[in-house]
Amino acid sequence: MINFLSNLDGPVELGLLYALMALGVYITFRILDFPDLTVDGSFTTGGAIAAVLITNGVNPWVSTLAAFGGGMLAGVCTGLLHTKGKINGLLSGIIMMIALYSINMRILGKPLISLSGEETLFSSIDAIWVMAVIVIAGKLLLDAFFRTDLGLSLRATGDNHRMIRSFGVNTDVTKILGLSLSNGLVALSGAVVAQHSSFADISSGIGMIVIGLASVIIGEAVLGNGSIFRTTLAVVLGSIIYRIVVAVAYEIDWLETSDLKLITAIIVIIALVVPTIRRSMKQRSMARKRSAELLTGNQGKGGAA
Repeated sequence: MINFLSNLDGPVELGLLYALMALGVYITFRILDFPDLTVDGSFTTGGAIAAVLITNGVNPWVSTLAAFGGGMLAGVCTGLLHTKGKINGLLSGIIMMIALYSINMRILGKPLISLSGEETLFSSIDAIWVMAVIVIAGKLLLDAFFRTDLGLSLRATGDNHRMIRSFGVNTDVTKILGLSLSNGLVALSGAVVAQHSSFADISSGIGMIVIGLASVIIGEAVLGNGSIFRTTLAVVLGSIIYRIVVAVAYEIDWLETSDLKLITAIIVIIALVVPTIRRSMKQRSMARKRSAELLTGNQGKGGAA
């Protein structure tokens, strides 16, 4: 544990690397109320595009922006399947996730591309500072966007799409926009993770949706819901806390690296169940309190009579 505390920079750095992905999941999961499984594919897409461009001599910043664009395109395809193809949201994401596996393999050309010796975003600057700047900038831009008319329309689409449609808003457009922005952020995260780890892997996106959900749920449990600024901050902190929890779990002797997905599933289960138990206990406490007040009131009336 002492060794872990002295190396806290590692989990914080990883948390920042995956924070953009968590923000993307937040857009679909909380704002649009859309179960988008495209995430597992678009994360790899971002890493694949960045890796191929960097190995071909393209500037890392340009490669990273191109990865963001590739993720947005994947989100648009999912949105079109759902809105124009009238396919169930969950199924649309699954279809696109499956399609992206083959597309990503085409982009990579092989299961893995090494970035060792290549110039990346982290070649000359410490990763934690690069990611802190990128995540803060991304968070603030997202906050600003959600305060615009278009951003408010997107938020309203998730809350009550029938009501916002009655005001003349094209909800198909807002859904496609939300899915596009979400997967763009996810792909951006995939691009920086590939550069940080010095390779892009065809299977790197497996389970990303669960990790993103864990970050969102943990963040909300810690800071709660409120303004957009507070909620997006909670998601970023949730991503960091998740990585710290995983690092603590790895300090347990009998846990192995291969147990990461199991640890993530357990964290998500706990994060989902605990608030439900708390609400149930609070409701029972309030019910007992009301019963006691009614009983006391009835006894007072009986005494007065």
